[in-house]
Amino acid sequence: MLHDRLLVRQPSDEGERRSSSGIVIPATAQVASRLCWGDVLGVGNNVRNIKIGDRVLFNPEDPLEVEIQGDPYLVMRERDIHAIASERTEQGTGLYL
Repeated sequence: MLHDRLLVRQPSDEGERRSSSGIVIPATAQVASRLCWGDVLGVGNNVRNIKIGDRVLFNPEDPLEVEIQGDPYLVMRERDIHAIASERTEQGTGLYL
């Protein structure tokens, strides 16, 4: 990856979902703009806060889609990330907003 770009594995949970109370929400239900979590697979040289293996929160309408060996991935800039969920807790809770 070049500059401040990230390669993120596209979320594959596009089927039915369950709410916290157990209600099944079909895939065809319209919901307001919803952010998605994805796994970082590659980072550019100028990415400062995100490492390979981090889970990031992003808007699924923003990134560019790319297919590598038949699998879909997303390419986005570091500034398009809304939050990072990381196992690195040396500086806090592990969730950086």
